[in-house]
Amino acid sequence: MRNIRLLLEYDGTAYHGWQRQKNDLSIQEVVETALGRLTGAVVRLHASGRTDAGVHALGQVANFHTASAVPLPAFVRGLNSMLPKDIAILAAREEPPEFHARYSAKAKTYEYRLWCRPVRPPLELRYCWHLSRPLGLEAMARAAAALLGEHDFSAFRASGGSPGHAVREVLSAAWQPGAEGRLRFTITANGFLRGMVRSLVGTMVEIGQGKRPPEDLAGLIVSGDRRQAGATAPAQGLFLVEVVY
Repeated sequence: MRNIRLLLEYDGTAYHGWQRQKNDLSIQEVVETALGRLTGAVVRLHASGRTDAGVHALGQVANFHTASAVPLPAFVRGLNSMLPKDIAILAAREEPPEFHARYSAKAKTYEYRLWCRPVRPPLELRYCWHLSRPLGLEAMARAAAALLGEHDFSAFRASGGSPGHAVREVLSAAWQPGAEGRLRFTITANGFLRGMVRSLVGTMVEIGQGKRPPEDLAGLIVSGDRRQAGATAPAQGLFLVEVVY
């Protein structure tokens, strides 16, 4: 059996997340269906992580095992010819049998995009959180500094997330200003809880709006209480950027 690793890019707007659903269309289902047509066998994909409904990916990684002799370039060309235009296979490579897209990952990087301007941006609404007023970037940057290092992020885990320990190590976290009121939050960690990035962004936006002091974020981490944290930021602003192995 060959172990094939795929690099995917997708617009998550039309899908109910990565993972297969009983009654809703998922990215996993669409790609597995195309793989089945290409290889002539049932294929099960394992992703680096389960992006939620509406979340996008610039560098999602998934692997599968197959007895097919399809050449690697044909996986890219063949799958892209069958997939809808909002999903693309960027690359395919063979890995050792023990490689697993999720369990072999060392770190992941996510990016969250906001656009602060009075009038909504019609062409970008599927890919950012629009806010009509500017935010206090300096206060948000001070708050983000508290994320670095190893912490229990229970206060930022979405309800329904997988049980178990919530300790994660954040390697970098920073806000970056862009043109015309655009903002980007980029975070790299050895793992993420379900809804963690969006919960962090929602809390830091409240800090940027002056509703909380920057020191609140460190206190929330210590508290472990999700009820005290801010609202979850909308899904459409979140992108899985890169998975490191």
